[in-house]
Parts: sequence; C-alpha cells; structure tokens
Amino acid sequence: MHDGRTVLVTGGRGGAGRAICQRFVDEGATVFAADLSEAGSLDGADAPGTFVRLDVTSEAEVIAAMAHVEEVTGSLDTLVNAAGIEIEATVEETSLDDFNRIMAINVTGTFLTSKHALPLLRRGTNPSIVNFGSYDGFIADPGLAAYCASKGAVHALTKAMACDHGPEGIRVNAICPGYVDTPMLQQFFPDGTDPADVRAEAAAVHPLRTIGTPTDMANLVNWLASDEARYATGQLWVLDGGLSAQVQQMRLGSSPNK
Repeated sequence: MHDGRTVLVTGGRGGAGRAICQRFVDEGATVFAADLSEAGSLDGADAPGTFVRLDVTSEAEVIAAMAHVEEVTGSLDTLVNAAGIEIEATVEETSLDDFNRIMAINVTGTFLTSKHALPLLRRGTNPSIVNFGSYDGFIADPGLAAYCASKGAVHALTKAMACDHGPEGIRVNAICPGYVDTPMLQQFFPDGTDPADVRAEAAAVHPLRTIGTPTDMANLVNWLASDEARYATGQLWVLDGGLSAQVQQMRLGSSPNK
C-alpha cells in the first residue's frame, strides 16, 4: 500500500509510534523513526525504521531532520506526529514550567514538524499529515487539565492546516485515541496495583470491553495515509472502543453486563 513511499514518525520509538513505524515498514515504505533516543520507551524491543534523533521542541533539530530526509529520499509522503506527553494534574496543581513543557511537545512540536515538512510533502505522492489528538480533546478526564488543553489545540491546528493546504493536495487528519496500552498509560497506574487488574478495570468501562493497542492506532494511521483515504481530510478520528459514545453516569447501579 505504501511501497516506495517515505514516512517520518515523531515519537517513533514510543509505544504507538513504534507500532506505526513497523506497519509502514511492512507496507514497503522507507520509514524514519524520529525520537529523543534510539531505545525510546521500550528498551530491548525491535526497532523498525531508520532512527533520527529529534527533539520536536527544537526548530533547529526539526530543520536538520527534514534536511536528512531530503538528502536520503528527496521527498516525504507522510508525516505522523505521534510524539507527546501527559501530565497528571489539575490547573491549580500544574506549574507554569509543566504547562509550557506539555504545550511545547504536544502542540509546538506538531506545528514545527508540520511547518518544515511541507516543502518535502509538496513533492510527495498523496501527501498527508496524521496528528495525534485525543478523546481528551473533546471531553475531559479529571486531573489532566494541561493535557486536555494541548490536545484541543492539536485538533484545531489539524483543521486549520487541512483548510490551508488542501488546495495543494495535502491532507491533514488527527487520530484521537482513548485508553491505549502503552507506556504512557502504564505510568499512571496506581503504585502497588497489579497492571493486569487495572487493565481489566479500564476495559470494563468500554462498550467493547477492551482497551486499545498500539496496533489499533497503527492500522488507522496506515489507512489515513493511504490512497484509499484520498477524500479524508480535516477530520478528528476518534478511536476509543466506544468510550466517549456513552454517558458514564448511566452505568451506576447497572449490572456488569450492561
């Protein structure tokens, strides 16, 4: 599906990013996995794609990464902005430094990589950008104020870029995951709890009775970047097992099977 095409994935050594890189490699693409370190968040795991060191908050490093892609392949077909962090705190508990940091990585990073990828994307085949938003950009989990704000900004930026660059044939979409079994999710498991028990509890609140996997994310990203999605742009694709389709309060007092 992506044979001969070039893809750059930020956060490419993280949980979802690694799965996305692997899927594009399997589809025949030349893949650049951009991240802060080769190991990323999954030490010892297979590392698909060519590693490119990248701090998405540094414009100089973003420019250097795009120059490297240009030198190797001459163009870019797909940019996936999967780099991101989550900070667990209310507005009152969030320091200014932490707020600035999450906005720098989640929002400014998406802006910088998109900005400097555009010249390469204009030379690409069916060029597209796939950003990572979140269902938290629509509704809010308690204690994630800055994260929710950052993802809301990514959603708006996605739509703006789709409008601005659609006339050039560049499509821009955002995938908006819910609970996904990645290191980002696992870092918020309460200390002393069994991860399997926490996953089971989280799965139980979803209509599908399961949480997402990095492969689920990679499957949707792969399609959004494909020729089959040629008419899809400016959209926020929620992938959350139906979690945001229901009113959680209505579950109180119901049986486990309802």
